[in-house]
Amino acid sequence: MEQPFFIKNVTMRLQLKYTLLFIIFFSVINTTFAQDSVQVKWTAAIQKKDATNYTVKLVGTIQKGWHVYTKANTEASLEGITIISEDSTANFMAPNIITKGTIAAKDVLPFANLYTVTDSVVIEQQVTATKPLTAIALKLSYELGSNEAFITETQSLIVNTDASKNNVVTSNRILIPTINIEQPVDTYATATATANKTESQTGLFALFLLGFAGGLVALLTPCVFPMIPLTVSFFTKKSETRQAGIRNAFLYGFFIFFIYVLLSVPFHFIDKLNPDILNNISTNVTLNVVFFVIFIVFALSFFGLYEITLPSSFTNKTDSKAGAGNIIGIFFMALTLALVSFSCTGPILGSLLAGSLTADGGAMQLTAGMGGFGLALALPFALFALFPGLLKSLPKSGGWLTTVKVVLGFLELALAFKFLSNADLVKHWGLLKREIFIGIWIVIGVLLSLYLFDIIRFKHEMKLKKVPVVRMLLGTLVAFFTMYLVPGLTNTAYANLKLISGFPPPLYYSVYAGKSDCVLNLNCTKDYEEGLRMAKEQNKPMLIDFTGYACVNCRRMEENVWSDREVFELLKQHFIIVSLYVDDKKQLPIEKRFTYTSKDGSKRKVTTVGDKWSLFETENFKNNAQPYYAIVDTNEKLLNVPTGYTPSAKEYLLWLQNGLTTFNKKQ
Repeated sequence: MEQPFFIKNVTMRLQLKYTLLFIIFFSVINTTFAQDSVQVKWTAAIQKKDATNYTVKLVGTIQKGWHVYTKANTEASLEGITIISEDSTANFMAPNIITKGTIAAKDVLPFANLYTVTDSVVIEQQVTATKPLTAIALKLSYELGSNEAFITETQSLIVNTDASKNNVVTSNRILIPTINIEQPVDTYATATATANKTESQTGLFALFLLGFAGGLVALLTPCVFPMIPLTVSFFTKKSETRQAGIRNAFLYGFFIFFIYVLLSVPFHFIDKLNPDILNNISTNVTLNVVFFVIFIVFALSFFGLYEITLPSSFTNKTDSKAGAGNIIGIFFMALTLALVSFSCTGPILGSLLAGSLTADGGAMQLTAGMGGFGLALALPFALFALFPGLLKSLPKSGGWLTTVKVVLGFLELALAFKFLSNADLVKHWGLLKREIFIGIWIVIGVLLSLYLFDIIRFKHEMKLKKVPVVRMLLGTLVAFFTMYLVPGLTNTAYANLKLISGFPPPLYYSVYAGKSDCVLNLNCTKDYEEGLRMAKEQNKPMLIDFTGYACVNCRRMEENVWSDREVFELLKQHFIIVSLYVDDKKQLPIEKRFTYTSKDGSKRKVTTVGDKWSLFETENFKNNAQPYYAIVDTNEKLLNVPTGYTPSAKEYLLWLQNGLTTFNKKQ
């Protein structure tokens, strides 16, 4: 029996809608087009009728092979071209859409006689504002089709009411479809790039050793050192048997290690939320200034001006639980040690925390460092419990502990200015140019040397009858290091202090007037689109340099590898350097700010220069670490496998030469 007409009509509509939903879903899953790999490029013109009334004319140029659905179609679930005001003070009338090249839809959707347009589309938008505007913010949405795909594009545009400032409004390309990280033109890779796992493990182990060294230093402080014989004696004498004493001391050491590792756990959850968040934390201006102040406070505490402790009520409450049961009591004893020793371990931990977060921005680095620190603190308690006779070989507490604390104070003071330098660089304040920074370190080095030689001292210290040999040797070492810093104040080739590369500001951030703000005065730009233009004009490949103002390894690469004669000449003669600073906090002009929607549907606001280049790196290269280098040709194709930190100039040179050879073969 034949179905009534109205049932057939409903069935056809349902089939049409389900087909549309299926095709949209399939397109979203498989298409490579994210928001800013746009198929329609827009330019703007504006006519100001009076102080609060404007006519905005938008001209969209449609990519070949695509067409735009200009009108809404309820049956086909199409919305057509829609424009929404993103400013509550601006009211939009219904847009007038002027089409060119009208065609009937012939694409993957089963639509008949739908109004579409190819080539270009013109929109006239009447705007009435409640007050005079300097810019009109709008959100433009539309659907596009081709013979292979159906997509929706949404673009946030800002049109200046000053007509002279408007040209192309969508210059915010992020995803470059031709950059395929999985299929570079040539598969050549550096040893660093082909051993990412090993490299990562090596980096973690290095941070573990750094944390372990920090823990050993903390052991020599007045807050921790006297606790070693007291605690070990407590376990060995109070336990019923020697085996029980050893077991309890080992548990005590394990809990110390566990507590410090536990401190890093929250950062793993933070890291999952946003791959750039740890990098953002480490380069956050406010946080770096706060670190600067905290380290100054810690340094003054180490100098003996005052004592920093946690609230006594908190430590007393923890200490009272140390007797609650066997294992639980031992845990709280370990926690009590961690709390009462905070005035000495806090600054060292602070240095470790900040250093780990700036090292490629990963929570695992922090865990490795904290684990090393905790192990170094825990080891003596287990070791001396196992061999109690060794306690007699420990030096007695005395004035040397005060010396250790004061030396740490000077080191904290030097590190404090590193944090202030980070904030200064990313905000371009110009407060701590390279020579000023090095000058401050020289002053600190001179004062530390004089202190170690007992020429100057603090009020609470007495003049020594004889300076210990170890102290004299340390003072001499500090004096030599201070003299090494002096050439850094000059405008000569000797100003490149390779031993401390990465810690002072970069060479171009100088009080001396330079030719440019490019690394080593190379041919560079800090904008991808500008770099592409230069590459096409000069027929050279681009070296995309993902870097950061606060990136230590980036400075090491520039000052130790890029400065190598052969590498430098190759970069200078044959490449366009595109240095993209992912931590640049400079605000983008209002017309260049936008919200980006990635392929997975997540949205990110791009308001600073660093936001844009960080997103650019993540979307195109699936990477968020710096330094990171990629060689791209004038057609925006990846020439070989990108590489990261490569301390070998020879290895890096071979990688550059491969990229250049591949580029020349394509010409």
